[in-house]
Amino acid sequence: MSFPLEIDIAIEAGGWPDGLEPLAQGALRAALKGSGHALSGPAELSVLLTDDAHQRALNRQWRQKDASTNVLSFPLLDPDAPLEGLLGDISLAHETLLREADALSKPFEDHFVHLLVHGMLHILGFDHETESEALVMERHETDIMLELGYADPYDGQELL
Repeated sequence: MSFPLEIDIAIEAGGWPDGLEPLAQGALRAALKGSGHALSGPAELSVLLTDDAHQRALNRQWRQKDASTNVLSFPLLDPDAPLEGLLGDISLAHETLLREADALSKPFEDHFVHLLVHGMLHILGFDHETESEALVMERHETDIMLELGYADPYDGQELL
């Protein structure tokens, strides 16, 4: 049985281009599918597209790091809990995403999709604190990105 995933996308600040919602919806659903996890019931996820100033405030408040960052994930479920209800929140910073995409010589869309996939995997319990965790997470990210028709995001360069 397949359960619905409701995704709420809010553009709060920053110069985000129009038309990102379908791209984000597809990336997040592909990340769920490619993660090897399945919903246990109806679920919700929120995505905030913001600017560096607000991302910095969120990072300072929740991670005690006084700097902006590309993506923040706030999982709301315990790792062993059924995958249903409020899954969590993902926040992306526009200026950081642009700087990184430029530094990596990658199109905005590619980096945007990758950060959403990365954030969703964090929501689903993946992490990269250890080398073995990073290898597993990066493998999932690469597979999901390739499935979506994008290049391997870890082509020798890592920013996440």
